[in-house]
Amino acid sequence: MKRSVVTASAFAAIGFAILCGLGIWQVERLQWKEKLIADLNARVSVPPVPLPAAPEQAADEFRRVRVRVQFAPGEQALVYTPGSALRPDVPGAGYWVMAPGKSERGTVVVNRGYVAPNARGNAGAAPVGDVEILGTLRWPEEGTYFTPRDEPANNVWYRRDPVSIAAAKNWGAVAPFYIEQEAPQLPGAPKAGPLVVKLPNNHLQYAITWFGLAGALAAVYFVWLRSHLRRVRSR
Repeated sequence: MKRSVVTASAFAAIGFAILCGLGIWQVERLQWKEKLIADLNARVSVPPVPLPAAPEQAADEFRRVRVRVQFAPGEQALVYTPGSALRPDVPGAGYWVMAPGKSERGTVVVNRGYVAPNARGNAGAAPVGDVEILGTLRWPEEGTYFTPRDEPANNVWYRRDPVSIAAAKNWGAVAPFYIEQEAPQLPGAPKAGPLVVKLPNNHLQYAITWFGLAGALAAVYFVWLRSHLRRVRSR
């Protein structure tokens, strides 16, 4: 009998510690996510600045910039998107139109905006001559095991990765970042627009769930222990 109590207590203690640890981890993630959202909102809400000489991802992602570029005539790549959590004006799946532009900082790839699936062949050509682009600095998307393979033969990619797209399209050396264009908006497709930071933040609910499960486990354990001790005493 004593051994069963010790074994049950050990398993209950381990389970309680794991569940509380997961709850604490979610509280830490909540604090991290709230700071991230605040930082990103601060960056996208300030006026655009000239494109820095050497932007860094940690300090400059989502920073609004302005830069004058000359787009390469006829050069663009389509990147599939299932939709966008940062562009509330994007109605659903479609394509981003990426194009290289020469600037005083070298060649920078610009995401000129969104086109619907049935309009991918009608994406308008990039404007000719010097164009001042207002936009947001972004860095390449990370692929996953489920990310489809790119289709260079069809001019379709599945990650906004300026360096790999440029290599496949023979655009030469390009910056390791790209610019999400918000202005100017030209008539027709693609549709440019500002980014709105709305990152999912469910860590508080997750923390409550883990702590709740820890509490439920403790309650079940104490109910079992009391019942077990009563049975032992009655014998």
